[in-house]
Amino acid sequence: MTTRATPIDKHRFGPWALVTGASSGIGRAFATQLAANGINLVLAARRLPILDEVGRGLARQHHIQYRTVQVDLAEPDFLNTLIHSTNDLDLGLIVSNAGDMNLGEFLATAHQALLAELRVNTEAHLSLTHHFGQKLARRGTGGILLVSSVAGIQGVPYIANYSATKSYVLTLGEALHRELAAHGVHVTVLVPGATATAMTARFGADKTPMGRLMMSADTCAAQGLAALTANHPAWISGRMNRVTIALTPRKTRIRMFGAMNKSMADQITTTSDPRTPSIEPDDRPV
Repeated sequence: MTTRATPIDKHRFGPWALVTGASSGIGRAFATQLAANGINLVLAARRLPILDEVGRGLARQHHIQYRTVQVDLAEPDFLNTLIHSTNDLDLGLIVSNAGDMNLGEFLATAHQALLAELRVNTEAHLSLTHHFGQKLARRGTGGILLVSSVAGIQGVPYIANYSATKSYVLTLGEALHRELAAHGVHVTVLVPGATATAMTARFGADKTPMGRLMMSADTCAAQGLAALTANHPAWISGRMNRVTIALTPRKTRIRMFGAMNKSMADQITTTSDPRTPSIEPDDRPV
């Protein structure tokens, strides 16, 4: 069941929007919602054939224009690729959504994998916000929507680096919400809880008790765009998630979330062939 698109002002946040991680999950849901509002799209991710398929479908259904950009946000020159691909467009909205997560013990995770996770989850948001934020400030209107996670509200064992990076995104966005308001630019951080995406399925979260509580990507994206329109500094998706964060002490959340992640990590270790990695590089959601 597809959630009805959240109305968004295409004069303020259009005529073009850039969405990273647009090939699947929450990013694809953002693209669908924006297209339904008549906003043209720049779809960025690593898997170009999937992006082209998404773009063609949205253009056919909603009569919008689209452009696809094949880019890996873990690569040092990713920003130049996006700049060159969008310089001729009037971008009114940046949806910095792409992210990655390494599940398992911090010390047992390869250093290069942690660095790649750090670049995608922090440097990419920083670079996109700094470059395009300047353009939006000169424009005097528009928006930036950053995607964090409830894992960033406290440390979470067995996804320690991920939770730290998502904390960075949350605090960056909350600060810039105030700074960029003077330039007419909305900045909102969407803070999703467990959401049904390729990444959560990759870790088997849909087969745990958490799976029953998962929000759809469409609903999550709709709430993010509603929060952006209302100019909230940050928005935790889902009433249950907001209640849990509000009522559960920080140390209890650390213990509770850590236990859930350890259970998933143990399951992956048990079911994986020890001769091969449990997570292939190409599985990284974008």
